[in-house]
Order: sequence, then C-alpha cells, then structure tokens
Amino acid sequence: MRKKLQDRIASFKDASIIKEQGLYPYFRSIESAQDTEVVINGKNVLMFGSNSYLGLTNHPKIKEAAQAAIEKYGTGCAGSRFLNGTLDIHLELESRLASYVGKEAAVLFSTGFQVNLGVISCLLDRNDYLVLDEYDHASIIDGSRLSFSRTIKYAHNDMDDLRKKLSRLPEDAAKLIVSDGIFSMEGDLVNLPEMVKIADEFGANIMMDDAHSLGVIGFNGSGTASHFNLNDDVDLIMGTFSKSLASLGGFIAGNAETVEYIKHRARSLMFSASMPPSAVASVIAALDIIESEPERIDKLWANTEYAKKLLVESGFDIGNTHSPIIPVYIRDNTKTFIITNILQQNGVFVNPVVSPAVPSDSSLIRFSLMATHSFEQIETAIDKLTVAFKAADVSLVGTQS
Repeated sequence: MRKKLQDRIASFKDASIIKEQGLYPYFRSIESAQDTEVVINGKNVLMFGSNSYLGLTNHPKIKEAAQAAIEKYGTGCAGSRFLNGTLDIHLELESRLASYVGKEAAVLFSTGFQVNLGVISCLLDRNDYLVLDEYDHASIIDGSRLSFSRTIKYAHNDMDDLRKKLSRLPEDAAKLIVSDGIFSMEGDLVNLPEMVKIADEFGANIMMDDAHSLGVIGFNGSGTASHFNLNDDVDLIMGTFSKSLASLGGFIAGNAETVEYIKHRARSLMFSASMPPSAVASVIAALDIIESEPERIDKLWANTEYAKKLLVESGFDIGNTHSPIIPVYIRDNTKTFIITNILQQNGVFVNPVVSPAVPSDSSLIRFSLMATHSFEQIETAIDKLTVAFKAADVSLVGTQS
C-alpha cells in the first residue's frame, strides 16, 4: 500500500486505545437470536440495545414465511429490481406498504441506508435546496452529499430556525425538508404540525424518515404522519425493515408519479441487487402480525412509560424522549464506555453513543425497549444501571456521587 494512505490508516488509534483499556463496546458477538435475552460468551444477557421494538425477529410465523420463500424462490434474485430482480412478492409488499402508510405507491430498496442515498440524491438539481435537521441520520447526510443541490441545516427540531433558513431561500427554487420522525439517538419526536405550516408558507416539500417510527407510532404503527393525522401533508415517507419489521431492507412511499421517477433515477436502487425473497416474505409476515395484534404496540408503550418512570424516579437524565428510545445521559465519553462495560459484565447489553456521533458533553447510553420485555427485566436493568453509575462515579440528577 502506498505510503501516504498507509500513514493515514496507521494514524487511526481510536479503536486500539479503547481496546487497550478493556472498554471496547463494538462488534460484540451475539450467539443467539435477537430477543429480550441474548447469549454473549456463553452467558445470558438482557438486551436493551436492540431496534426490534415489537420483538418480532424471532417470531415463528416470520421464520416460517422466510423458509417458505426460500423453498419457492431460492436464496437470492441475482440482479437488481431494474433488470431481472423483481419478484411477484416484491410487488405485493410494495402494494401493502403504500396502503399501510397511506400513499399511492412505494418501491423497495435493499437497505434503509440505500433509500436515503438514492432518493435524496436523485430528486433535486443544482439550483434546489435540501433542508435538514442537524440531528438527521447519517444516511440522510450522506444522501445530501451525493446530491447536486445545496444543503442547509437547521437547529435540531427548532421550527423557528427552520422558518428563518427557508425565508432566505429563493422563492422559485425547489426545497425539500428531510427529517427523522423519531430521532434515533435522542428519542424525541419531530414537530411535524409546525413543520407542515412552515413548508406550506415557503412552498417546500417534506420527506419523513420513519425508520424508528414504523411499528411504534401512528395508526397500527404506520408512522409519524399518521400519528399527527398529516398523511396528505407529507410528500414522501421512508421506512426500514430492520427494526419493528424484523428483516432487512427499506422503502420510499409517495404519489405514483414521484415513485415512478425514483424507480428510474435512484442509483442505489438501479445498481444494487434486490431484496432476497426471505427478507421480503419476512416483512409481509411482520405486517400481518402488526395489523392483527395491535396489543403489541400497546405493550411496547406500557414498557416505555414504565421504564421512563423508573429512570426518572432513580435520578437519571433522560432528556426529551417521547419514544421507546431512551437516552441516559452521562456526558463523558470515557465514563460512557466504562458504564457500558460494567453493565455487560453484570448481564445488561446497552449501546454507548459518544462523540463524534454526539457532542462529547452529550454522550449517552441508548436504552431501548421492546414489546416483549417484562417489567421485571426492566426493573433488573435499571437497578444494574444505578449500580454502574455509582461504580463509575457518575452523579445522578440531584444527587452527589
């Protein structure tokens, strides 16, 4: 390898420093299915770091559907949707999803990341504007980097700043506001009603990233626009399958004309292999379960409210979350790693979130709920979280360490 590139690679020490401290929390090997308990190094560990909000990843009906699809269609499609990789079940799922989120049409991508890369990069031209929340997901940011349009960021969920930024843009330019519905680290909910008013005022379109909203909010878990009864005011709805829908892939939904345009312009769709049959069948089965068992979402919210109550009563700072994603703020990178390590040793899996993903004074543990958690599991995890904070000499809100 040429010296300049090799020197750059050799200078990367972040991971090795954390490994030397015995605190490295990434790429942990799980030896079981994603469930409320997983097996790591042969030991049972409570899972509070999963995005499987409805607890469907190990559901027997979904596994049966995946197996049946493999029997009928094989393990892959050997091509892109654009050419030879479209199956009848792809079309079936697209129809189901469009109906589910209240739009005319939808198209599937192989991952949620690819949805945002392809859609955001293909819609706007050089004289147009992308307007993004500063805390938008990395896939939205990367999609904006591939776009020829100009990118403007507004302060997180700050509608006054959004209005100010839009007021400075040319009236005749196309403007697309792209925001997470539920923000993936902070767990807070976009102020969509105010965003819609502002978009109308300045002639902007809205694209909603519902990766963490599907299966969580809205009628039958159909997302942010449904939650606020604003389906007709949101132009594009994006979602992923790797969370509540227990599979892998993603989609964009909107009016038929826009979806048709995306199908012939989004490079991450046209030049990527299509979703494998087993993944497609899994999503269809997950939708069946969600629509027939609405009590799952009720249980998810019962667990969420119970966990929030216990965390607040115990003195933890959980910010402004309004979702099953609960940030437990530590506000120190090193201590965030230490607490994550203590928790795993004590049988609780959580995810550390440190800079540069968030500012170093906003580092946190991402504590996430599933519908299948029991209250007893939640109590156990929060008890152990309290012990870990004390062991790491981190003060709880209103207490002294």
